[in-house]
Amino acid sequence: YIHIHIYARKSWGKVAKMYAITRSLIRSPALRQGIQRMQVAAPARQVSLKVVPAAEAIQTETFDEKNQRLGRELSPHLTIYKPQLTSMLSITHRGTGFALTGYAWALGLGALMSSHDISHYVTIIEGLHLGPATLVALKFVLAFPLAFHSCCGVRHLLWDTGRFLKITEVYLTGYVTLGISFVLSTILACL
Repeated sequence: YIHIHIYARKSWGKVAKMYAITRSLIRSPALRQGIQRMQVAAPARQVSLKVVPAAEAIQTETFDEKNQRLGRELSPHLTIYKPQLTSMLSITHRGTGFALTGYAWALGLGALMSSHDISHYVTIIEGLHLGPATLVALKFVLAFPLAFHSCCGVRHLLWDTGRFLKITEVYLTGYVTLGISFVLSTILACL
């Protein structure tokens, strides 16, 4: 409280000086004449309004129907763009986010509604007698969204610090993200 009060006293002198300077400028005859000249030089504009009746027919056509009738594409339409690493990584990042959300919902609701514990489901999977390659492939499919989304998240955090923002660095970090994602997914699948 004391420091704030002292600061207010110190800054009050600056405020008073600024007020005095502004007041003297406003009262100066030269400034008044300049303002009067500006007012005289500014032409007056006349505005006229015309009352127009509303359209008789209410538009029954929707936005999409109008665009289809006129032959317009849905904008922005992804088919007009050449696939690039950056756009594909962005779309994949969103897709893996949706997949992870689906995993969380499915596992959470399954745990709440199931009358069995996890060992029951492990026994069912073992009863399918799947080969090792099939199991690794299935685990890879389950692990990739987590690995890729995590690596992309780290990439975005690096961008937030102002690093790797040149176009060559963006592509380099994209390839590194893909490489690390595949390595992590493979490690997780082989566990």
